[in-house]
Amino acid sequence: MSRWKGLPEELDPRVRQLVVRLRRVKDHGGLSLRRLAAKTGYSTSSWERYLSGRSLPPREAVEAMARLGGDDPVRLLALHEVAAEAWGKAPEQQEPPAATDPPRSHGRALRITLVAGSVALVLAVAAAVLLAVRLTDGESKAAVAPLASSASTAPGSAKESEPPRYTCKAQRIDGRWYAGNSRTRKAVLATGNAGPEVAEAQCLLREAGFSPGAVDGIFGPHTEQAVKELQKRSGLVVDGIIGPHTWKALRE
Repeated sequence: MSRWKGLPEELDPRVRQLVVRLRRVKDHGGLSLRRLAAKTGYSTSSWERYLSGRSLPPREAVEAMARLGGDDPVRLLALHEVAAEAWGKAPEQQEPPAATDPPRSHGRALRITLVAGSVALVLAVAAAVLLAVRLTDGESKAAVAPLASSASTAPGSAKESEPPRYTCKAQRIDGRWYAGNSRTRKAVLATGNAGPEVAEAQCLLREAGFSPGAVDGIFGPHTEQAVKELQKRSGLVVDGIIGPHTWKALRE
């Protein structure tokens, strides 16, 4: 198995999930960078950048790796879609397949410089963008927390904001289980995520007989372990990540 270098600390968690998953597929499939380059049309230097978190792989590269490594392409493409939102790059801006990397032109160098300069801004608005997408899909309920009082506010003049409270009211609707926190069936969740979708999964894990810890909407180690136990019982890939297949197991 490859000895991987640590990923950049500033890498967005959603991009990190994709890169970690791609590394696992490469290791489990016994794929070398040279073989990936020969079979996918993307150069070895491109795959080095993809697997080190320095560049977002194109959708076609992710799908090709899934086929070569014998992994579920639907799961990998779902992770790629979420990572692309965080990265802030449209598909047409991603690197095209090539047997070898072409020399960097002045135009491309300028484009890379501009993209690097916008990363900080993209990270700052990523949470707001994801919230807007979820509201559009009608799959989540946004909870707006009150603004914290400033340092100049007199003691006792404002109440401290309280963490959101979630309840588990499991009921079967149209042949599927819902706990009252979210109706999503395709959100990709992993360690570090938080919100009503995580609380929904925690409630359904309890309903299925697994212990995710407190239903607090935070995806921690207890929740990850419960997800793995559910995946093992359901015959799914045991990776501790909730995707469309795991949601199906939770809701049925």
